Amino acid sequence: MSDTVRIHPTALIEDGVVIGDGTAIWDGVHVRRGARIGRRCIVGEKSYIAYDVRIGDFVKINAAVYVCAGVTVEDFVMLSAHVVFTNDRFPRAGNRDLTDLETSDPTEETLPTRVCRGATVGANATIGPGLTLGAFSMIGMGAVVTRDVADHRLVVGNPARPVGWVCTCGHPLARDDRPERPDSCARCGRTWRWEGDRLRPAGDR
Repeated sequence: MSDTVRIHPTALIEDGVVIGDGTAIWDGVHVRRGARIGRRCIVGEKSYIAYDVRIGDFVKINAAVYVCAGVTVEDFVMLSAHVVFTNDRFPRAGNRDLTDLETSDPTEETLPTRVCRGATVGANATIGPGLTLGAFSMIGMGAVVTRDVADHRLVVGNPARPVGWVCTCGHPLARDDRPERPDSCARCGRTWRWEGDRLRPAGDR
């Protein structure tokens, strides 16, 4: 592990964890064996990162985030405070024959979830198992996500529903479902066009 990695003395980092250069791990964090965290990340206090989780570069994880087994987080993602991921549609405490606790290790029934590049997950959101959150999508605070989210889509509510689109910089774009002409971001000036059912950059800023 590089000398540029900062780990608070109260953090618990298990064997086999890989942490990239310049990453900071704050107090009370628990990272389970086999997890990989990229470069220049921040993992906020009391967060939990499960077995074999993959976290990219330049990821910001705020306080008390629960990242379960099966989750992949790509570069430049933000996970706000108290975000919770899930990986099992039919969880039980006991095993099938009720002779012991069910294992917490990943199994063939662990459903993978991917948070794509640049996405933001708002505070207190819950992410259902087996989903993909698209690139630069925005999940509103307190949302309960039960379906895949498209690139640049803004979703809110319980269950989460699409209400608009967001720019790469995070600023909202047109709130209607399909704007008829390219939209320009009021914050950064990027312009956007439709390509099929997807929002694409219309040109450089």
